[in-house]
Parts: sequence; C-alpha cells; structure tokens
Amino acid sequence: MSIAPIDSIDSLSSDLFYDILRRLDGPALASLACTCAAFCSISKEESLWENVCSSVWPSTNREDVKSLIFSIGGFRKFYADCFPLIVNKEVGEYQWNNHLEYPDDWTEAEYYGDTNELESITPSDFVSIVDIRFKGKPICSKVQWGIPNADGFDGWFYNCPFRIDLLAYADRDDNNDGVVTLSVSDGLPPITSMERERKDGKLWHELRDGLLLSWILVNKKIKQSANLASWSPLDGQRHWPTDKDFVIRFGSVLPAKDILSSQVVQCILVMKFRVVHIEEEGFQTSLKLTELSMQLKDMEGAHVNGRNSLHILKEALSCRRSKNYSEVLESCHMYSKVQNELKEEKMRSESRLDTLCIITGIAAFMTFWYYVL
Repeated sequence: MSIAPIDSIDSLSSDLFYDILRRLDGPALASLACTCAAFCSISKEESLWENVCSSVWPSTNREDVKSLIFSIGGFRKFYADCFPLIVNKEVGEYQWNNHLEYPDDWTEAEYYGDTNELESITPSDFVSIVDIRFKGKPICSKVQWGIPNADGFDGWFYNCPFRIDLLAYADRDDNNDGVVTLSVSDGLPPITSMERERKDGKLWHELRDGLLLSWILVNKKIKQSANLASWSPLDGQRHWPTDKDFVIRFGSVLPAKDILSSQVVQCILVMKFRVVHIEEEGFQTSLKLTELSMQLKDMEGAHVNGRNSLHILKEALSCRRSKNYSEVLESCHMYSKVQNELKEEKMRSESRLDTLCIITGIAAFMTFWYYVL
C-alpha cells in the first residue's frame, strides 16, 4: 500500500488535525498544544476538552453539569482546575504551642468565624460532582446541588459538624434508584465464606487496589472548582463495624489559615461497602455501596462546623495543586504523621499531669496525717 507524501503539517486539513487530537487524553492533548501554532489553535476547541472530561468524569455527560461547566469557564478550564490534585506543604509548619488546646478557650469569633464574611458564602453555591471507578470501569456518578437541609432549621448547619452524605440524598435520576453494587462480573474475586476472607483478605485487597474516587467541588458564585479526592485510597479498615463491612478513605489536606487555629484540616471522603451475597449462598459475590460522605476534621480529630467548613472549602478552590501524585500522597502522609505526634505529645502531657496530681494528693495526705498525729 502506497502512502502519499506530506510536504508539511500545514498541508493537513483542520478536520484531520481535529480527528487526531480527539483521540488523545488530557495530558497528551496539553503537551501537543505546545508543539506548534496549528495544534495550539485547534487544541483550544471546547469539544475536544468536553470529550476528555467525559472520559475522565462520566458525570460531565449530564446536561445540567454541562451547563454548569460552561457557566464557570468551559471544559478546558474545568479540566485544568480539576485534573491536578490539591497538595498542601504547610502541614509541617503546624505548631502545637500556638494551638488553643480546649474549645472552651476559644472566643466566639474564633469558633464561629466572621459572620459578615459568611454572608457572601452560602451552601447553595456549592455543587458536588462525584465519580467512582473500579478497575478502570465507571460504577457510579452522582451530582449534588448545594448542601441538603443546610438552609433551614434556624441555622443549625452552621454550628453543627459539617457532613455531606450523597447516598442519604441520592438524586431520583440516578440509575437503580441510587443503589450502587459491585459483583464478580465487575472484577471482584468469588468469596465462598467470610471466614476464608478474614484469613486471606483477597476481596479486601482487590477492592482497595481497584477503587478510584473523584469528588469535584464547584462554587458557582466565584466560578472555581477543585478535586478534593486523592483518586486512590489513603487508608481503610476491613470488617468494621461488622464482618461484612469495608471502609475505604480518600481525601486531601486543605488550608485553614486565618480560619482555624490549626491552620490546616483534613477533608475525609468515606466510601463504605457491605457484602450482600457470597458464593455459598447460591449467588455471585456482590457488594453494595452503603456510604459516600465528606467531612472535615482538624488536627485533633475534631469535626469542623458548617460555618468554618464553608470558608475552608471556598479557600480550597484556589489553593496549590499538583499533577505529581506522589507529592499529593506525601502531603497526606505528612499530615497523619504530625497528627500522630500531636496525639502522643498530648498523651505525655496528660500523663505528666496525672502523675503530678497523684504526687500532690499523696503529699497533701501525708501532710494532713502529720499534723493530726
């Protein structure tokens, strides 16, 4: 078969350029755009980036999500904002001595935040766009507009622990009425008994290694977005609180400077699966997604209230990001390391205080009997 010679790239039609570029993923498309003016011009086509976003985040195929993305700057900007993950290198700068140890020591302004500034941030400004993959296959896409029940009940949301539970408020438009399941046909190993699973942990390892989570938060008012997930799990627990539950955690470290005295908080994204069938019951091994939630915790593990959470999430949309996944993991592991050190230091301080109290009590007891006798 003979191939017609090409004198130059300029001799190729724009349609052919487009056909080539639409087959590329996001990083390859961005790299190719830097090679020449022709590729740079064509790579700015929104339809190309819409195709890229659709392959990475199936939830962006929804018409309401497409309208949202166009309203905040288009698919090209959306991809540039959400593909890199949040990385926070200020974790090591946390100083225990600068932190007020007990909430009772906090002033009302420190605990509740600036009320005037909060008026510009409302729960309805935020949209959660969530996609879950297992072994590369999309298994769940959910979109949550606003924060459910956050605008009523006399403002209880602002003073109570912040939490978004997507399964508790599943959209009626979701497939299977919001129920998400995994089975052997999705790549799970067949399990004949939970006793055997406790020993070899085959199901647990396949689940932990195969799951990917993307939780994109969009603020419609300021037209910014970011991916709060870590893609791969950070940690997890087997068989908690029952033998048939698997808890897997994703997340990121978010800046809280000038919002909380801890300066940084952890965004924890929890995914919980429950075993509903095993092979010995006459069915294929299958799991059901029972929890998909977000919450924020400070260095001491205390839940952040809704008022401060809105400030933190707004600031997170403009914080530093990185395409280097190992750098993101390092940031999360550094947070856990510092948090464990603080817990150990607090335990040592409490131990010294307990010892001092005991010695003081003994001394007082001996002094009392000395004067009595």
